Amino acid sequence: MASSSDFPSADNTPGNPDPETGSGTGAAASGTTPAEPRRHGRVRARRAAVMAVPAAAVTAGLAILTAQGALGVQFAISGMPFVVTADRLDGTGFEQYGGLDNMIENSPNAGDTGGQELVVTSVVKNGTITNMCQSVDLGGIQLVLTAGGGSKPVSVSNLAIDSDDIKGDASFNNIEIGRDASTFDKAGVQGPRGVYGQQADGVVINHLYQHNYAATAAVFKLPGLHMRFGGDGCPQ
Repeated sequence: MASSSDFPSADNTPGNPDPETGSGTGAAASGTTPAEPRRHGRVRARRAAVMAVPAAAVTAGLAILTAQGALGVQFAISGMPFVVTADRLDGTGFEQYGGLDNMIENSPNAGDTGGQELVVTSVVKNGTITNMCQSVDLGGIQLVLTAGGGSKPVSVSNLAIDSDDIKGDASFNNIEIGRDASTFDKAGVQGPRGVYGQQADGVVINHLYQHNYAATAAVFKLPGLHMRFGGDGCPQ
């Protein structure tokens, strides 16, 4: 599954160059010292992993996704990951690219990430998910949701999921790898300029596992929905 994206603001990016003058901005450029020490190492590495996409370009890409229905709203993630497993995902119109999700300021779940999580956003225009399970650890107890068993799979449209770990046996139809995400045309949405991505006419993933931080969908139909609390999450 896939997924939405929240991205870092320009104020959180040390030394961002001014697009017109080329000079740096923020504490790194002015020479001032922040009032409190900040953990920049891992945050900088995460930004580098998505090619240091300018915040303005990311915001523009998010606005396009929202307008076209892949994302409902822009929101701050809780920072509590959730697991999704399924016997099979069948999708038409598939896109995938890198991004960053943000937590609220001073989130208790930020750890040493600076409140950011490096993610892969996966978008499916239309699809079905067979025998889906979703679970989140609420601190010693699992909230588990199951749906789409038997002959009635879960159905989705304009599904976008942000993940930091995806596993399964995948096959793609007419895949394009390394394409600029802003030029995507398979799922009806475009990602930020200059960001590495891949897209395909269709995707099938068997034995799907995802470790996710956010998800949005224009339509998400869950036949046979069952939500419960338990000691164990989704089987992996």
